[in-house]
Amino acid sequence: MFSTKILMTVSAFFLVIIGILLSFLPQEALHLIGKEDDLSFILQLCGALLFGFGMLNWMVKGSLIGGIYNKGVVVANFAHFFIGSSILIKQYAKNTDLSYLLILGIIYSIFSIGFGYLLFNSPKLSNN
Repeated sequence: MFSTKILMTVSAFFLVIIGILLSFLPQEALHLIGKEDDLSFILQLCGALLFGFGMLNWMVKGSLIGGIYNKGVVVANFAHFFIGSSILIKQYAKNTDLSYLLILGIIYSIFSIGFGYLLFNSPKLSNN
């Protein structure tokens, strides 16, 4: 059975970790992608966004999710992970030396599939 609680928890941890890394290590992230520009404030803003998104997922993990329930959360997650996976895989195709893009693209694709499933299916009520 598909567990929304596991999906929400794992995505929350993933987003919070990436958010913290981008918020507190923006220069290192820029160096990783081969840029030395002073764009660290943009990465810090993205980190804050991802951290907040992760906290949202953490807060709703115990709620009924799917179909019409928590639809805004599901749509936002699906859009983020679907668009993100498309961007990451496209960038990897341009530069196959950056293997971390493929790994992130696969992770994003898995989350995209999970949230896509939730978006188009009604939740299953458990008998616990």
